[in-house]
Amino acid sequence: MKVLIKNGFILDPATNKEGRFDLLIEGETISNVAEHIEDSNATVIDASGKYVMPGFIDLHVHLREPGFEYKETIQTGAKAAAAGGYTTICPMPNTNPTIDSPEMVEFLIQKSKSDAKIHIIPVGAVTVGQMGKELADIEGMAKAGALALSEDGKSVMDVLVYVEGLKAAKEAGLVMLAHCEDRQLVRNGAMNAGKKAEELNLRGITNAVEDIITARDIFLAGETGAKLHLCHCSTKASVALVKMAKELGIKVTAEVCPHHFILSDEDIPGDDANYKMNPPLRSKEDVEALKEGLKQNIMEVISTDHAPHGEEEKKKSMANAPFGIVGSETAFCLTYTELVKTGYLSPMQMVEKMSYNPAKILGIDKGSLEPGKMADIVIADFDAEYEIDATKFYSKGKNTPFHGRKVSGKVMLTMAAGEVVYQAEE
Repeated sequence: MKVLIKNGFILDPATNKEGRFDLLIEGETISNVAEHIEDSNATVIDASGKYVMPGFIDLHVHLREPGFEYKETIQTGAKAAAAGGYTTICPMPNTNPTIDSPEMVEFLIQKSKSDAKIHIIPVGAVTVGQMGKELADIEGMAKAGALALSEDGKSVMDVLVYVEGLKAAKEAGLVMLAHCEDRQLVRNGAMNAGKKAEELNLRGITNAVEDIITARDIFLAGETGAKLHLCHCSTKASVALVKMAKELGIKVTAEVCPHHFILSDEDIPGDDANYKMNPPLRSKEDVEALKEGLKQNIMEVISTDHAPHGEEEKKKSMANAPFGIVGSETAFCLTYTELVKTGYLSPMQMVEKMSYNPAKILGIDKGSLEPGKMADIVIADFDAEYEIDATKFYSKGKNTPFHGRKVSGKVMLTMAAGEVVYQAEE
C-alpha cells in the first residue's frame, strides 16, 4: 500500500529539512521526500497548511498495566499517546507486578503487540520490586527487549546498590532514566515548600529533595561511565547541574515536562489534587530557569510523565491524593503554545526535543523523515485554536490542571509504521 502526503510543511531535525515537500510512504517505510511527487497508485493525504513531523517519542509515561487497569491500560494509554502525536512511548516499570524481570518485559512487549498500534519500549526496574535492595536481572531484561532502566517514582537510595545498577546498565547498553528524589527529605510533602504551601496548610517539598540526588546521580554516572537521563527536572539547580555535567564531559541528558515549564506553585488555585505531581510545581524562578535551559539546549527533551489516576483518588485533598497528572494528549499543544509561539523554541527545536533527541538517547532508528526510515509521522495544524477538554481524552485519566486552557496547535493525524493510528475530527 502506498500513501502520498502532499503539500505539507516538513520539519525534520535529522536532515535539517524545513519547507514544503511531498512525502511518499510504501508499506511501513518512507520511500521518497521531494518538492513534487505524483503517484496514481497512492492514497493521497492533503497536508496543505499543516506541518509534517517525525512521530513524537515519549521517554516517560505510566500505562498502569498490569495491576492498576482502572487507572489506565496499554490500550487506552496507547490511544491517548497517538492522539497526542506520539508514535513511540516508554512506560515506567512501577506496575504490579513490577517490570523487573525478562518475563515481565516479554509480557509487556506481547501485550503491546495485541493492544497498541504504536511502538512501546519497555523500561525495566533497577531493583527487584523497586525495593532498592537487590539488583533486578538487568542483562536478562536487556536481552528481552528493554532499552532503559528506571526506579521511577523513587530513587535507589542505597548508593552501593545504585552504583552496581549503573555499571550493569552500561554493560547491557541501557540508559538509566533517573527519578531524582531524596526520600528521607520528602517527609510526606504534598507540594513545593513556600508561601503557597503555608497558605494551604500543606507540608512542603524543598528543591534540595531533587537537587541532592541529581548531583549524586551525575557524579556516579561520571564515575561509572553509564548513560544517565534525568527525568522530569523541576528546579533551577537541576539545569545548572546538567550544564556543569556536560562541561565536565559526563554523559547526561535531561527532560522537562510541560507542567513544570508552564505552571508555578503560585498557579495552584486551592486544595486541588489536579495540581499535585512529583516533583511538585516549583517557584516562578524555577519555571524561568527550565525554559531557559530548554532554549539553550541544556535540557534536550520534553517528556510528559503521563500519570493517570482514578477520579475518586484525585478528588481527595492534596495531602492524601496520589501524585501525578496526565500529559500525553496535551504535551504538544502546550509546548507549541507556551514555548514556540512565545519565541523560546523554534518549531524545529520543538521537534528535536519531542522526537529526534529522545530517539538518539534510546539509540533507536527513529525521529527522522529520511527515505528508508519507518513511517512514524505526525501531521499538525499549528494555527488551530481551541480549549483543552479533559472529558474528551482517550486516556482513562482526566486528572489535569489544564482543563479549559486555551491553546494553539492540534494533532490532525498520527501514523505509526505507515498505518494511520489517529485522525482528528475536522
